[in-house]
Amino acid sequence: MSKRTQSVRNLFAAGPDVVPTAETRQPMQRVASGAVRSLKDTFSEVERDYEELKRRVAEGALPIDLDPSLIDPSPFADRFADQDLSAVEALKTSFREHGQEIPILVRIHPSETGRYQIAYGHRRVRAADELGIKVKAYVRELGDDRLVVAQGIENSAREDLTFIERSIFALKLEDGGFDRTLIQTALSVDRQEASKLINVGRAVPGWLTEAIGRAPKIGRPRWQELADILKADGVDVKARKATNDKSFSHKSSDDRFIAVLRAVKAVDKPNSVRPTALIAKSVDGEEIATLAVTGKVCKIQIDRDRDEAFAKFVMDRIPDLYENFRKTTSDSES
Repeated sequence: MSKRTQSVRNLFAAGPDVVPTAETRQPMQRVASGAVRSLKDTFSEVERDYEELKRRVAEGALPIDLDPSLIDPSPFADRFADQDLSAVEALKTSFREHGQEIPILVRIHPSETGRYQIAYGHRRVRAADELGIKVKAYVRELGDDRLVVAQGIENSAREDLTFIERSIFALKLEDGGFDRTLIQTALSVDRQEASKLINVGRAVPGWLTEAIGRAPKIGRPRWQELADILKADGVDVKARKATNDKSFSHKSSDDRFIAVLRAVKAVDKPNSVRPTALIAKSVDGEEIATLAVTGKVCKIQIDRDRDEAFAKFVMDRIPDLYENFRKTTSDSES
């Protein structure tokens, strides 16, 4: 048995009053230092993993769970408020059965501490909020330019924005001072199409697009037609009258558009000029009868309550009066 082994045995076999010698302490210090070194290495590895995780979360590479109540819409909304409720219900069903499979994208709110703004994923936030659960989100540092491009790319990939939603989105970006090139990038369109989107969005008043809604089956040609018609004076009055109809709100969004288009295209009937009525009066100035000429008809009206007997008297005399009239007319022609 080696001297070192014997020393270690003596150390563990010794009672509480045995004081370890320098020789017996040395091996224990070496063992302890190795364990501490191993533990330090483990801690360092965990710390590095944690820092890497923090970095990836900060860069938006990993999603985190957020309370939907802390998430605000994008300042450049690309959807109408009356979005497809059936799509939200479908998402809720999917969340219940499979969880949230695709995270949303948000940025830290530029002016409100502890809050976020959506780049994309409005429906997922709404579905999670209605279910009372947290929503998985990538959090990235996004300026306004990157925010709108992220929105546009996501929606272009899904192709579920309607024409008028794209049009209003383009108009908001234009009015927000964004360059046309960026608007084209955000909407994946060329310069000419971007111009058409903005022009239609500007020509159709906001109150009307809000009243009509998304109109998913109505494409650019009919929206362009409506925009052109609305340029005429007074046409907006017809459009507002159509939206105020009691049945308007009960129609689908597409049917609301059609109702408005039909109303503004309707040709106004010319107001018929009412001729001045001829009035027959008695010698004392009392009204006896009136003659009204409308179209192909001449109407003589006599007050029945007062002069019914006189009306019958006139009817009896009409044949003689007519014959005298013809005779007089024939004599004058001769």
